[in-house]
Amino acid sequence: MSQDKPATVPGTLFVVSAPSGAGKTSLVTALLEADSQIRLAISHTTRPPRPKEQDGVNYYFVARESFQAMIGEGAFLEHAEVFGNYYGTSNEAVIKATEAGVDVILEIDWQGAQQIRRARPDCQSIFILPPSLTALRQRLQNRGQDSADVIERRLREASTEISHYAEYDYLVVNETFDVALRDLQAIFRANRLRQERQQQRHEATLRQLIARDG
Repeated sequence: MSQDKPATVPGTLFVVSAPSGAGKTSLVTALLEADSQIRLAISHTTRPPRPKEQDGVNYYFVARESFQAMIGEGAFLEHAEVFGNYYGTSNEAVIKATEAGVDVILEIDWQGAQQIRRARPDCQSIFILPPSLTALRQRLQNRGQDSADVIERRLREASTEISHYAEYDYLVVNETFDVALRDLQAIFRANRLRQERQQQRHEATLRQLIARDG
């Protein structure tokens, strides 16, 4: 008896949040490199591109009028205005990717995550924690990007952001990068092995396995 090819199961939308300096971007980059079934959602923005940024790669760069029209059409899963520029995640782009069986990551703060949960209660959410505020301070200092005042502000903001940890489905502590990456990979792998998803994927095989005359 030939084995049936597993059916394509829609992917999952994952929301990933973390305070600045916790290592979220590095972890997500490594996760994407290691797993071809995961894609990062590309946001729309009205801010001008920075040097080396590419349209459709880093962001979709659009005019303010176009962005506002998309808001009116309900095109965004979430959107916000930050320092005079709009940022938003296209609902259509996420749907197309997940329907193709791809898991989609949306990197966003806790406020945006609340919007996403209201719009997509089926999403899964992950919060990445530093091992301590002392470690977070050291990482922010080691980046060499911010003044001492900015680092102190980021640490204050981190405490507020971390206070929302209970709203998330998973917590990953980034004490050791490789361990945190394996933890992230385990979350995505386990989600694909959930009973209802495996049932969709292997429906024909399951019917054969439980048939009386199989």
